[in-house]
Amino acid sequence: MNMNDTPDLEHLLDDLDGAEPALLGQPELAPAPPRRALPQLMRKIPVTLTLEVGEAKISLHELAQLGADSVVELDTLAGEPLTLKVNGATIGRAEVVVSGDNYALKVIDIAGLDLEQLQP
Repeated sequence: MNMNDTPDLEHLLDDLDGAEPALLGQPELAPAPPRRALPQLMRKIPVTLTLEVGEAKISLHELAQLGADSVVELDTLAGEPLTLKVNGATIGRAEVVVSGDNYALKVIDIAGLDLEQLQP
């Protein structure tokens, strides 16, 4: 092909119609993954799921006075949903239920499931 020849632009454009966006110089936009869709390898990675009842700030003197019958009031109201955490990162709220002979948790909502935060 010499400089005076013009390529068949329509033919070239037809070839590009079915091309992948990355091949056209555009960033490829991946479709949003379905909720909780994890790659096969990640499905086997163990994480720690914790239900946080609440906390109390006490002095060292009060801590030293604790005994077998001591009661320490927590900052969570009775009947209020508890904080659900994965590896220490809050991901939602849940409540305590009984399942057979064990305690279990019933998920109320999951709002903060961000896999980037789930590092120990």
